[in-house]
Amino acid sequence: MTLKVIDTHCDALFKMWQSADSLNFYDAPQLQTNLKRLQRGRVMVQCFAIFVEPGIKTEQKFQVALEQIDIFYTNIVGKYPMIQPITAWDELDQLEEGQIGAVLTLEGADVFGNDLARLRILYKLGVKSVGLTWNYANLCADGAWETRGAGLSLLGEEVVQLNNEHLVWTDVSHLSEQAFWDVLEIAEYPIASHSNAKALCDHPRNLSDEQARALFKRNGFIGIVYAPPFIKKDGTATISDVLHHIDHFCSLGGRKHICLGSDFDGITSFVHKLEDASQYQHFINELLKHYREEDVKGFAYQNFLNHRPSH
Repeated sequence: MTLKVIDTHCDALFKMWQSADSLNFYDAPQLQTNLKRLQRGRVMVQCFAIFVEPGIKTEQKFQVALEQIDIFYTNIVGKYPMIQPITAWDELDQLEEGQIGAVLTLEGADVFGNDLARLRILYKLGVKSVGLTWNYANLCADGAWETRGAGLSLLGEEVVQLNNEHLVWTDVSHLSEQAFWDVLEIAEYPIASHSNAKALCDHPRNLSDEQARALFKRNGFIGIVYAPPFIKKDGTATISDVLHHIDHFCSLGGRKHICLGSDFDGITSFVHKLEDASQYQHFINELLKHYREEDVKGFAYQNFLNHRPSH
């Protein structure tokens, strides 16, 4: 059986920006989420992250973000009519058979610094999810790799409140643990777009059982990520190992709060037979061997649709 799929995180925009427009979104083999692969995997919605490298000078970061958004609207949405930009959540319900919804997300508030006008511009350009950090600290919060473990700044709190007002997710996937708890205090729409279970793989990017339970209680979701270092400590992983993380989150009460957040185009090692978006139906069939059809539909797309922000 085949099921439609929603993927909560990929880095195709960053990879295309790096290549200076030399990658054709239709079939570039370097893109795990090119159009042919999305179609073959029956991906109905793909979230595209805007990611600006830490090494980019601060004063250039917003420009780089705009360049990636331009790639999104010019080289992806603009070239292929079957790809529909999702700028309001109810547009997901209007997708027709064969169309792919494309959602812009932001990975790291470094892009706008302390200029909230720039954040509001990003909302207007279609950004529907904001991750406050990548792995390091910025003006909003500490990231998962910072050793001091600080939480949200006052600016960070203001950004979360703006996300709430604009029906935008606040993504906790790259935050320090203290920042995670600070976000959960005030975010109306918290998610973890691409994280796994720390109990199974003790990595700074993964979530503890306490964090996962709290996120589920706040009606958030976790996108299971396919990066082997987040799946098994030795950095090699099979689909069976991915299922262990799903099992674990289910055991914590997360059955209706699990989504799929591949991190394709942002990872350099892969799960066997889950190396790109074209293999999603193989993954779905493996899931159907272990879970009820209703649960697999939830993981694949329905949990995402159920957790959209609304007034």
